[in-house]
Amino acid sequence: MSITVISLASGSTGNCTFVEAGGARLLFDAGVSGKQAQQRLAAGGRDIRDVDAVIISHGHSDHIRCAGVYHRKFGLPVYVTRRALQAVGGTESLGEITDISTFAAGEQLRFDGVRVQTVPTPHDATDTVSFVVSAGGRRLGIFTDLGHVFAGLGKLINSLDGVLLESNHDVDMLHDGPYPEWLKLRVRGEGGHLSNEEAAELLADAGRLRWACLGHLSEKNNHPDVAMETHRRHVGRYLPISVAGRYAPTEPLTL
Repeated sequence: MSITVISLASGSTGNCTFVEAGGARLLFDAGVSGKQAQQRLAAGGRDIRDVDAVIISHGHSDHIRCAGVYHRKFGLPVYVTRRALQAVGGTESLGEITDISTFAAGEQLRFDGVRVQTVPTPHDATDTVSFVVSAGGRRLGIFTDLGHVFAGLGKLINSLDGVLLESNHDVDMLHDGPYPEWLKLRVRGEGGHLSNEEAAELLADAGRLRWACLGHLSEKNNHPDVAMETHRRHVGRYLPISVAGRYAPTEPLTL
């Protein structure tokens, strides 16, 4: 049973990742419009109406804002933690959702033989989770909005065959960039985002990985070339690395 991944969008303007494994088709996060998600999936030969569920990582708008649209327009069931749902104002904020399931952070979800382990993270939102998707002996990680390199993260990434990993900012670009000081402190703080260096150090120690895709790059404080150069310096050339874009889907990545 293979796992196929397509990042439809990654970054502060919106996040959405498609995963196909066996008979299960899943979307992780709903931060781009229904039209964009539908078109970008179609470009990869997939129909959004065949998706079994949309699973939300947390309540920041670039991850959840279109969850209600995906449900009403395409009939997709929505999965989200109860606390994250409450934090955004529930369906009063997202609009009518008649098929919604809540889970606890750390709980395992199952879809047609595919296991989705939810992993609590210290990002500065209510009940933030990342995901490990397991199918046919293969393991995929979807790790963005991590806060910081928390205990056990390195061991977890070392257990994966493929990973979408945030590589949010270059430290010098953030320091010298246009953000106000309070926002710079948030980004590099305990509840913010991983830098290129932090992400690269995690990948350098992950010998099982077959590929990595860098995600959630800052538009102001990073650049794909800068991120790739940092990762190549730490990881070398043995590991295939790509970058997930903000406004276009990646090519399908397979395990």
